[in-house]
Parts: sequence; structure tokens; C-alpha cells
Amino acid sequence: MKFGLVSTTVLIAALSATTVSAETLRLLTWGGYAPEEVIAMFEAETGHTVEVTTSNNEEMIAKLRATNGGGFDLAQPSQDRIASAQEEFGIYKPIDMSRVDAAQFIPSMLSATAANTTFDGEVFGLPHVWGTSGLVVNTAEAGQVVDYTDLCDASVAGNVSYRLKRPTLIGFGYAMGLDPFAAYADLDAYQEILNQVEETLTACKPNVKTYWDGGDEIKNLLRSGEVVAAMAWDTGGWQLNADNADITFVAPAAGALGWIDTFVLPARGRADDAAYDWINFVMRPDIAAMITNTAGNFTAAVGGDEGVSADLKARYQASFDQAAIDNIKWYPPVPAGLEAMEGATLDRINAAN
Repeated sequence: MKFGLVSTTVLIAALSATTVSAETLRLLTWGGYAPEEVIAMFEAETGHTVEVTTSNNEEMIAKLRATNGGGFDLAQPSQDRIASAQEEFGIYKPIDMSRVDAAQFIPSMLSATAANTTFDGEVFGLPHVWGTSGLVVNTAEAGQVVDYTDLCDASVAGNVSYRLKRPTLIGFGYAMGLDPFAAYADLDAYQEILNQVEETLTACKPNVKTYWDGGDEIKNLLRSGEVVAAMAWDTGGWQLNADNADITFVAPAAGALGWIDTFVLPARGRADDAAYDWINFVMRPDIAAMITNTAGNFTAAVGGDEGVSADLKARYQASFDQAAIDNIKWYPPVPAGLEAMEGATLDRINAAN
């Protein structure tokens, strides 16, 4: 009786500990970053459950602002959207590096992201998925398009597309011989760059079939032949290349624009244990490869490319030789107030006849 009582007590204590440690992770992320099979493996291994909300940079910031950093336990904005958002809105909490398996991260990406997401001496972001935006071109129809401003050439009039978003302003700025990122520290200089780009993009409007909003939309336009050249993400170009060898991602002569999507902890998140468990789990090389094969972009995980499909590796290598990699323009942190300036510019371009 005594032995049975002790055993029962131990069993109840163990079950209670498991119940306490198991949490629901509310994840605010991009499409493809949390594949169903990865979630199932994580839940089976940790006992946590995962609730996924897919979003984009603008919506992530808006959701977290609306709740003062609540409603989610882990979010994945791009690294240039963290320090300024923290300064303005206080929507994140610092990363506790003692709870992170730092050896799983590519050191250069870990240190670069730490530098770009530091505010008041504390680090707020860890790198996860990275990629670029540049050109997706039907090389049989528009092989002459090798830079952003070539989208305004008469030879492709009516058959090009890009988003009316900040990457378009920045890409065109670089193709025009300007340096938008260097001007971040001088808002007057940045406004002058925006003015020049606005003039170019306004004059380019007759060339534009449509301004695309979603990834599926631009891929369908390129598949159908309605659009022969576009400014878009690398992964979309590689996905199209799998079906049509003529369509592929082209790193622009002025440089592809490089981004890193991160892990951040919302200020009022309730499941930090689950959040850190998820970070350490998905940065394992085998899991990272599963995410790359689903999302189409590579991760900051050491050895994460080893399990990636051979076809995806080949498409990446065809788009990026070493010179193109060295020419990537990585997004720095966005200063407070800069996006409002860009928004006003984009509104004027959109309204122009």
C-alpha cells in the first residue's frame, strides 16, 4: 500500500509537471515558415501546441501595436522592422541568449542580426529565413531586362509589374546610381532620393500591366505571359522556373535587396518556454531543410542547406554567382518616420495620371 501510494504520488507529480510545462505557442509568421509536418513533429516532441497566424511585415507591426505587444508569443518580422518599432511602440521584449542554442546559427547572420536589432543595449531579434528581391524575367521574351530601371524600357511596355511598396523605391534608387541606405541617416537626403525615384516611377506607369499585391498574383501573371518581367522575390522566380525554364530569378545589376526574417518575442507574450523551444527546434539542420523545401528560401541554420532539394540548390546557384552575392544590398534598420515619407511618395505615384 505504501509503495503503491508513493508510486501514484510520483506519477501525479510527473503528469502535473508535464501539464504545467506544455504551452500553446501563438506564432505570427509568414506562409511556409511553419509547415504542418514540422508543427506535428514539434508538438509530439515537446507537448506544446502551435497556433499559426500568417501575415506580412506591415500587418505584424499593426497587430502588435494594436495589442501593445500582446496576442502572440513569437513573431517573425524582417530584421529592419525591429529596432525602430521597439523605439516607437515598445512591442517586443529582449532575447534571453542563455535560452538559445547559438551554435545552431550561422555566426555572421547571428551577429549581423544582433547588431541591427539592438535597442538600448539589448538584442531583440534572432535570424531565421533569408532571401532577396530582384527581377523575375521570362528570358525568352525579355532577356534585355537586367536591372530595375529596365522595367521602364519601351521594349517591355505594358508587360511589366512590380509592387507599390518600399522595395521598389529602394531598388530603383540603386539602379539610378543613388544610395538609399546610405541616406537613411539624413532624412532630407533620403527625401531627395525619393523625389527622383518618384519622377522615374511616375513616368514608368504606362509600362506597368498592374501593380501586384500577392505572390500568387505575380506568378500567375508571369505564367500566363501577360507579364514578361517583374520585380519580385527570388523564391517565386525559382518556383516558376520549375515549370518553365525560360522564367527565372535574375539578380539585378544594381544588386538584389537582401532581407532576413527573424524571431522576436512580443512584449506581452505568455508562452516564452514554448517560443524558445520552437526557435531551438526549427534551427536544427534537418528541420531547417524541411522549412527551406517548403518556403523556398534558405535559413540561418548551420548545415541547414544539406537536406535541401538538388533542384532548388541548382536554381539558387544559377541566379547567384559570387559577384551577385557580394552585391546584395542588405536592409538596415528603418529609422523612425522614414516609412511615412515612403508612404507619401507611393501614394503620389499611385494617384498620378
